[in-house]
Amino acid sequence: MQRLKTRPQFQAAMAAGTVSRTAHFALHRMVLAEQVAAVPPAGPGSQDPQALFGVGAVRQEAWLGAMVPKRWARRSVTRHAIKRQIYAVGDEHEALLRQGAHVVRLRSGFDRRQFVSATSDALKQAVRAELQQLFAYAAKRLARERSDEKTAGGEAAAGATLQAAP
Repeated sequence: MQRLKTRPQFQAAMAAGTVSRTAHFALHRMVLAEQVAAVPPAGPGSQDPQALFGVGAVRQEAWLGAMVPKRWARRSVTRHAIKRQIYAVGDEHEALLRQGAHVVRLRSGFDRRQFVSATSDALKQAVRAELQQLFAYAAKRLARERSDEKTAGGEAAAGATLQAAP
């Protein structure tokens, strides 16, 4: 699994749209095309966001980035613990993340009165459970979109067959 590293990579993945949300997290996904379009240049200065993610076999891998703003997790210990959980759960769901750039974004804070310690087992379990839920929602949505595409493709092929038959 590749990790997003640059600001333009994060911006491109987040601009593509949200796949799923939970109370504290949002998952953004940008589908990576098999090949970069040949018309716009794919080097430095390219305006094509797909060019940020390499060429060839690298594009078929899963790309994942974690965004944990200081606004929602004040202590760096907490931010790093949440990022480690994001990457660990992302590794478990690598098959779901293939051929796409993903950003998991913390969108609200965890209650500091409930989770007093920044690295408590209770906080880690709560974060992990919610991330599992986030990826489960994403898997359902992506499966539904794929089945809709297959259905639409099948109907179009059947229509073309019916038109060609007479």
